[in-house]
Amino acid sequence: MDPAGSPRQTAASGRSSVIDSVRGFSLSGVRISKEEVRKKITFPEYLRRSMREAIRAKNAGASTVTRIHEAAHAEGEPAAEPAEWPMVVFINSRSGGRHGPKLKARLQELMGEEQVFDLSTVKPHEFVQYGLACLESFASSGDSCAKETREKLRIVVAGGDGTVGWVLGCLGELNKRGRQPVPPTGVIPLGTGNDLSRSFGWGGSFPFNWKSSIKRTLDKIAHGPTSRLDSWQVSISMPAGEELDAPHSLKAIEEALLDQELEVEGELPEKVSCYEGVFYNYFSIGMDARVAHGFHHLRNEKPYLARGPISNKIIYSGYSCGQGWFCTPCSTGPDLRSLRNILRIHVKRVNHSKWEQLPVPSSVRSIVVLNLPSYGSGRNPWGKLKPDYLEKRGFVQAHADDGYLEIFGLKQGWHASMVMAEIITAKHIAQASAIRFELRGGEWKKSYLQMDGEPWKQPLNKEFSTFVEIKRVPFQSLMLRGD
Repeated sequence: MDPAGSPRQTAASGRSSVIDSVRGFSLSGVRISKEEVRKKITFPEYLRRSMREAIRAKNAGASTVTRIHEAAHAEGEPAAEPAEWPMVVFINSRSGGRHGPKLKARLQELMGEEQVFDLSTVKPHEFVQYGLACLESFASSGDSCAKETREKLRIVVAGGDGTVGWVLGCLGELNKRGRQPVPPTGVIPLGTGNDLSRSFGWGGSFPFNWKSSIKRTLDKIAHGPTSRLDSWQVSISMPAGEELDAPHSLKAIEEALLDQELEVEGELPEKVSCYEGVFYNYFSIGMDARVAHGFHHLRNEKPYLARGPISNKIIYSGYSCGQGWFCTPCSTGPDLRSLRNILRIHVKRVNHSKWEQLPVPSSVRSIVVLNLPSYGSGRNPWGKLKPDYLEKRGFVQAHADDGYLEIFGLKQGWHASMVMAEIITAKHIAQASAIRFELRGGEWKKSYLQMDGEPWKQPLNKEFSTFVEIKRVPFQSLMLRGD
């Protein structure tokens, strides 16, 4: 099998949604009926109701949950049989244009309605904290049906990369608390770029003949092999007093613990504001994040303009042209100049344990830190590098579970356009197991950052630095493969 995200698999994943659109069959090529799918996936009623009630009550041991369980196991009641393919779905019904609500209804037809969670009403951490804990409580009391359901459970995420990352982050809490096994995750792509989905063979777009292909997708999720995915923790320490409109992926914390092996030059502010988050695909600083920030605000203000992936990409391209990325020589604003004016980079290189400062290329206006070999709707800006070049630069072949991040730069818009068209590769800067960015203002009052498609405006201070440190999370995520 090719490694995750290799050119062969990336091409295959790009075609998979088209193939699935004309095939409504199981992996063996035999047509699978709706009734058969429902029978194999649907939990026993008492488990479905108990999980929902635990989430509603925000208490896995609520009295109503106990009563449902006791009634199902009363004398004379037949023993419940566990589902053959137990799975639950998290769906972002606002993704996928007009398809989101229809897909939700279709999924509810194919399994118990209580197994389909709309993220607008039930958050993934609530499922982990209460719904999954309910199953675990039943299992620990000797309920063999609940035990088998918990052990065989698989997760389906119907949404974009940001939604997938949100769910993976919540499932990652199971590792921290020793609640094994962590259910593996499959994807139904509903976003714009869907790079995480592409990297694991789930395709880059929602199939147009989705009513029949969704059964095949669920069959793949039931039988698909698992792969591992690195996740990366981002810690931000910035001077207090500046207001940060943090995205969903960043949470305020009391203190960001920066690596003490790398000393900070200069004075530190008396008070700092700290944030923490996790990304799975990419983190970036500069013009690409600026464009993404503007696009997100435009979409929120005028949602009627963004009705699906195609219209999103058209608007995004037009917005890129209007932000000054293609006319650097004519730009006078300091926030359109090279990142070298505000940025220092320190990294731990491949097979090195010491921090090293890297020069910031003067031509670079956007720096991207990439975990997956798919970026910007299936492109591979890092490229497929030849062995002699890898050896010369001290690089290794990039994979999603190798413990390293690829750092590359994008220059003006024309360079970025050729990179995205895969005519050339991006400007390679380094591979690293840990990264620290130091940002300092001066003429710049702000910069733009983004993490897995969630951008924000980062205030800058001319007296004190803002630090962004990236380290690998000790536990890897389990992904199901769809190819």
